[in-house]
Amino acid sequence: MVSPGFFLICTLHSVVALTCGAMMMFYRDEVFVFSHGKDHASKLLGSTPHDQLLIRTSDSFSGLLLFAIGFLLFMVAFVRDREFHGFFARGCVLLHVAMAIWRVYFERKVEDLGYDWVRLLVGDIVLGLSWVFFLVYSWREKYD
Repeated sequence: MVSPGFFLICTLHSVVALTCGAMMMFYRDEVFVFSHGKDHASKLLGSTPHDQLLIRTSDSFSGLLLFAIGFLLFMVAFVRDREFHGFFARGCVLLHVAMAIWRVYFERKVEDLGYDWVRLLVGDIVLGLSWVFFLVYSWREKYD
């Protein structure tokens, strides 16, 4: 029997990734002002036209990558192989742990981000824990 939890978690993560990716590609300036405030957003958007173009291009590609990840998660949600579910969930946990480590050791040193790295770290932990809960639930389901 295939767990409906895998489909639910993949779908929720897919919606988050698709939404964030689209926002990064099309509403970048508004999202920066909303999430960082006007002062920090102006610093993050670049000071020269060349810097602004590089940052805008980088953010657009990052948003496109996040959108593609969301689409991939949506496709993976329909896989019916229980062993693949466990393998995929463990990989997602490792990915979120790696992102949390990145935020602690590198992003917190960027002064212009202020304390946003803490909020993003909490998000990474919550998303990683959703996969951990799925693994615990599927392990319990397997051995009961």
